[in-house]
Amino acid sequence: MLVSVDAMYNITKVKSPKYTLVNGDCLDYLGQIPDHCVDLILTDPPYNIAQYSTGNIPLPGRTALNNDLAEWDLAPIEPRKLLDDFKRIIKPDGNIFIFTSYNLIGKWHEVFDSEFDTFQFFVWHKTNPAPKIFKNGFLNSCEMIACMWNKGHKWNFSNQRDMHNFFESPICMKPERLSNPKHPAQKPVKLLEHIISIASNENDVVFDPFMGVGSTGVAALKNNRKFIGIEIDKSYFDAARGRLFDKEAIF
Repeated sequence: MLVSVDAMYNITKVKSPKYTLVNGDCLDYLGQIPDHCVDLILTDPPYNIAQYSTGNIPLPGRTALNNDLAEWDLAPIEPRKLLDDFKRIIKPDGNIFIFTSYNLIGKWHEVFDSEFDTFQFFVWHKTNPAPKIFKNGFLNSCEMIACMWNKGHKWNFSNQRDMHNFFESPICMKPERLSNPKHPAQKPVKLLEHIISIASNENDVVFDPFMGVGSTGVAALKNNRKFIGIEIDKSYFDAARGRLFDKEAIF
């Protein structure tokens, strides 16, 4: 396994036959990715909802629920900064799936809608969301995914029943959910596998510029895809590196 360091941006790069992992800021590294080499961009950028979620929520007879999100979620996400590189690196028949929230879906639509033939949304319904203790609103049981592609994009349509823009699964629980480091937005591999199987083919390249602890990479390797991942946080990067090293040995 090759490990290199890009001194200009303080980037650490890990390469293997099945994946390339980068520890650094994706905005610094995106320009190094060749044109039209990615089949599927599947990523989970920060939602910028930390400003709305603060403090602990008391639970009767249980430990209080931590409602504080990570500090990295406070940094604003600007979809326009990603547009040019996403368009440049995605193949003409590629697909883009971006996890987002109610407060940012409009921004992604404003920037990306006019640049692709199709802009749709996909809903992940969490079957075990955090309880609403004060019973003063809806449970936060759904997350949105912005989806973009052009005419002639690859698409593995199975049947009408299974091709709804809706997927149900539990949120990540142990043993899949990591405890050290704990990522507050770790996505279940089952959900990511569903998207990867529909929007890419075997041996395709899946790219995640906000890799976190590497769940997209795990799903990619499990489904015989190659993977490129970027993560700015060193502890998350190290966790992703360990998970993908283990999966590479299996798959």
